[in-house]
Amino acid sequence: MRNVILSLLLLFSIGGVSADNIPFSLKNNTPRSIYILIPGVMNPNISPFSWSGVDLEEGQKIYFVFKGEEYVLLEVDETLRDKRISVNRLIKKRKKELGLK
Repeated sequence: MRNVILSLLLLFSIGGVSADNIPFSLKNNTPRSIYILIPGVMNPNISPFSWSGVDLEEGQKIYFVFKGEEYVLLEVDETLRDKRISVNRLIKKRKKELGLK
């Protein structure tokens, strides 16, 4: 219940709900918080073993930080609508794609 309430608060604090925005969820399946950057919006920590609902404009970029550098995690598009995105898995995949060790 706590995660649902936190997700609803996050959803309404990130620019509000708009017909032009794309709602989706960011999921953390790890025992550690995951810090991400959403420029112009906020920089949330996704709590361990939780998910957070977001409602972002198409084209909005979300970043992760690795060794003090920012890297694009994903760019919001219509394919994300109503999906649950595993942030920890996506970070692992992006690190591999970018050759980060």
